[in-house]
Amino acid sequence: MILVTGAGGQLGSDLVEALVARHGADNVLATDLRIEPGSPVARSGARTASLDVTDAEALTTAVREHAPEAVYHLAGILSARGEQRPDLCWEVNIQGVRLVLELARIAGFRVFWPSSIAVFGPDTPRYDTPQATVTHPSTMYGITKVAGEMLAEYYARRWNVDVRSVRYPGIISWSAPPGGGTTDFAPEMFFEARRSSKYTCFVGPHTRLPMMYMPDAVKAALDLMDADASRLTVRTSYNLTAFSFSAEELAREVKARVPGFEIAYAPDYRQAIADTWPAVIDDSQARADWDWNPAFDVGAMADDMLAHLA
Repeated sequence: MILVTGAGGQLGSDLVEALVARHGADNVLATDLRIEPGSPVARSGARTASLDVTDAEALTTAVREHAPEAVYHLAGILSARGEQRPDLCWEVNIQGVRLVLELARIAGFRVFWPSSIAVFGPDTPRYDTPQATVTHPSTMYGITKVAGEMLAEYYARRWNVDVRSVRYPGIISWSAPPGGGTTDFAPEMFFEARRSSKYTCFVGPHTRLPMMYMPDAVKAALDLMDADASRLTVRTSYNLTAFSFSAEELAREVKARVPGFEIAYAPDYRQAIADTWPAVIDDSQARADWDWNPAFDVGAMADDMLAHLA
């Protein structure tokens, strides 16, 4: 049995479908506070259940009843929403991962847990950000991800828990709406290009951030979980990326494919967050340890996004 928490989120929606294809619908339990009828997760055929990852009793019961061999712990509050509700961000992001790791120690299942480029901050090199560098985040979301990375390494070192993690960049997806992240300007731009041929971007035109297309985000999770444990040298979280672009560069890609597309820029509070994050990530450690290699470049991503949204 494979257990997925936060399955209704942006990453979970696609990852559950891939897990069902790999393991069969009866062998995947997709959980969230609520799985909406007609959602991608509901349509995947996976078994579904309501689960609050901050509820220790409920999470323990789910593990006891289903005896998962692996847990993909995706439940969490993202960066922009985390700044609006830092108390909730801390409770969900920290309590959830701590409970999952403690249950993994007891029950012996493997764990995939996503970290983020939000662990970095203004003291981090912005270009070719190395695997081992300063993690000094400026957001509550980033703080919870740094703490989660330290917990993962602690449980791996002290109790040999097999926990694996990647620092996801911005994720672009057509199958689920953006979920409250600072990099959401990228998927929003595609959605609005198809809806109204115009978009007001919440970061400035020269804001450059590392990004990834959803199929590659799913591929990374599966590839890392498939990797031979003896090859893994990082038990905090692996740097990961596919490409980097500025908001203005992405707008040019959209304009080339959507005639008449118009963009305006009105930076809001998310600009300050984006300014503390890397522009280009060095993910050579992931490429060396578990042969990470993305399938999509920016052009292929833009073609595929707009084809699906059509």
